[in-house]
Amino acid sequence: MKRYTYKDSGVEWIGEVPEHWEMKKVSHAFSTIGSGTTPIAGNPEYHNEGSTPWINTGDLNNGILKTCAKKITNIAFNDYSALKIYPIGSLIIAMYGATIGKVSILDFTACTNQACCVLSESKKWNVKYVFYWFIANKEHIVSMSYGGGQPNISQEIIKSLRIPLPERNEQYAIITYLDKKTTQIDDLISKKQKLIELLKEERAAIINQAVTKGLNPDAPMKDSGIEWIGEMPAHWEIKKLKYVAEINPSKSAYIEFRESDELVTFLPMEKVSEEGKIQIDIKKPIRELWNGFTCFEENDLIIAKITPCFENGKGALITSLGSNIGFGSTEFHVIRPRCLPQKYLFYITRTDQFMKFGEASMTGAAGQKRVPNEFIENYFVCYPKDKNEQNEISSFIHQKTTKIDQTTSKIEEQIDLLKEFRTTLISEVVTGKVDVRDEESK
Repeated sequence: MKRYTYKDSGVEWIGEVPEHWEMKKVSHAFSTIGSGTTPIAGNPEYHNEGSTPWINTGDLNNGILKTCAKKITNIAFNDYSALKIYPIGSLIIAMYGATIGKVSILDFTACTNQACCVLSESKKWNVKYVFYWFIANKEHIVSMSYGGGQPNISQEIIKSLRIPLPERNEQYAIITYLDKKTTQIDDLISKKQKLIELLKEERAAIINQAVTKGLNPDAPMKDSGIEWIGEMPAHWEIKKLKYVAEINPSKSAYIEFRESDELVTFLPMEKVSEEGKIQIDIKKPIRELWNGFTCFEENDLIIAKITPCFENGKGALITSLGSNIGFGSTEFHVIRPRCLPQKYLFYITRTDQFMKFGEASMTGAAGQKRVPNEFIENYFVCYPKDKNEQNEISSFIHQKTTKIDQTTSKIEEQIDLLKEFRTTLISEVVTGKVDVRDEESK
């Protein structure tokens, strides 16, 4: 690709830009720059059976936005003057929250909440070009945020941004080139993500088959008496989980340590992965953790009880604890094996049946539902009586799933590299590091 001749942009973090590009403020480029608000959530007159799409930052997808999760009513519009309808083709930027810096182009008319900044109606700027520029420069834009717990980039910051602007025909050439290249990259990423989903399905099938049917396809079978299990090997037993493990055991056995300054592991929910891995790197005195936290031992099994952590599969085997006990989030169930190997029991909790019925048993308000003790205690598990067979099944699952996990990890690394390449490509093009005007016909 060719390169331009350059000039200083006058903006330190942008550096040089092509000499024929202009530096323009966002506030001078768009006729409409606005936001929205949030009608009171508890008022059904504002939200029930609404007809106007109402965009929150969680809807933004760094692409063309074709739908959103929520709608509001005409009454909300009458009561809240800050609500405005924005046209198709408007650019929306998330100003704060977990999605800060994300952008989308509207494919339908909509209003927004107060965390969105909307840019629309520009005569000189193609909104798709500005969209790509925001994606390329997200890191720098977010670095301008202010505030503590919830950094905010504000409308004023967005209005003050100076963007290098090519002529309209050159903007079109850049958009055409990036649309083509990013579509190719996105298609490749999508194929790799589908492959990961297939690997996850294969992983789940291996676990389900091994812990309900065993490894010998020729073993005599019998009716388990449980509809969702169906037949199981004739020499296996079936019992409720509470008879093969202790559920949420008391920490009273360690009561003499409750005022101790001994440092032990503290495991918050975010240190437990959806793949069953844990990160033990936080130590605190026992006396700080005794009241209000879940207690566990080496070789215990922990499972998230709250939505969405349970549905996402957060759970792990406790190993390498480094002390007699550890503590973690109150949102963990603790399962202490009695007559089954720890790994075998762990794999049972990773089956589709366990997850499916666990989700169905959840109680509580939406967004805060939890898996009750009763579900864990009364869940039926089938297993071989012979310890050697139990260990053989555990080893088989470990071997098979480890290979799948390694393959999945490699594909995820490839996806990360593709995403990094995508961002770099966009950045080089919209900042004028490369000239793509002659690439359109290639």
